[in-house]
Order: sequence, then structure tokens, then C-alpha cells
Amino acid sequence: MSDTPSTPQASPSAQYQSTQDMVAAQVSPPSPDAPMQVHAELAELQTKCNELADQYLRAKADAENARRRAEDEITKARKFAVEGFAESLLPVADSLEAGLLIKDASPDQIREGAQATLRQLIAALERNKVVAINPGAGAKFDPHQHQAISVVPSDQEANAVVSVLQKGYSIADRVLRPALVTVSAAK
Repeated sequence: MSDTPSTPQASPSAQYQSTQDMVAAQVSPPSPDAPMQVHAELAELQTKCNELADQYLRAKADAENARRRAEDEITKARKFAVEGFAESLLPVADSLEAGLLIKDASPDQIREGAQATLRQLIAALERNKVVAINPGAGAKFDPHQHQAISVVPSDQEANAVVSVLQKGYSIADRVLRPALVTVSAAK
């Protein structure tokens, strides 16, 4: 048996009638100004809805304009980056052309002109953040910057650069071309 006292259960129809009475007690009878109030509230809500719709359309247009401006800036940045790089190489081309115009140049003059042109080229590359990857003999082999062409026996520790066959180049910490190297074998 249950220890709780039993309460008489009301019939469903009595419960329904009781709920109706409670709702009726809470709802006040409509006032004569009720339609006017409803119309005023409706007009206020419609005005607010129109304002929000206008704000939404403005925000959407602003976002679209910002996206379009960003795309234009990216396109211009790419275009002018290549233009700047090409402009820095023009003096190198001028030097090569001037060297070729000299018909009776001695080997020493040709060598001196080639060295001066190479210095111009290296300076132009460095201005554009293109840096040589030239590991010295004995440097540790780095697979991110070096490409091993062969492994040779050596007195150096294993995986050390023995010789550089071709310099590599990087631009802004990104490898354009790895340095081609020979690497020492494990002892």
C-alpha cells in the first residue's frame, strides 16, 4: 500500500472545464480600442521588418563589394609582382646585350663583363627575395632543401654533403629548386 493519502481524481471533463475557467479568468474582455492597438502594433512590426530587410540588403551588398575589392587587389598584386621582378631583370638584359655588341673583346673582357652581369643578376634576385641554397661541404643533408644525386664513401659522418653539383634557390622560405648534392655514406 501507498503511504501517500489519496486525492479524489477529477474527471477529464471537469479538468477541461476548470482549465477553461482559468483561461477565461486570465483573458480580459476585448476593449473597444483593441483593433486600433492591434493595427498600431502591426504597423510598428511592419516598419521594423522593413528596416531589418533594408539593413540585411545593405550588409549583403557591403560583403559583395568587399569580396570584389579583395579579388581586384589580389589580381593587381600578382600582376605588379611579376612586373617588379621583370623590371629588376632589365639591367641584366641590357648588360648582356652591351657585352654582345663588343666585337673584338678579349677573353679577359668577356670574363669581366660576365662576372659584372652575374653580380647584377644575383642582386636582382636577392631584391626579389630569391636566395641561393648552397650548402658547404660537411653540411647536414636536408631533404627539404637538397636533392641527393649520389651517395659516396667519405670520411665525413653519414648524410653529410660531400659536394654541391648545382645550387638550389628559394623564395621567401619556399624552395624553387633544391640544391643537387652528393652525400656521404654511412661508415
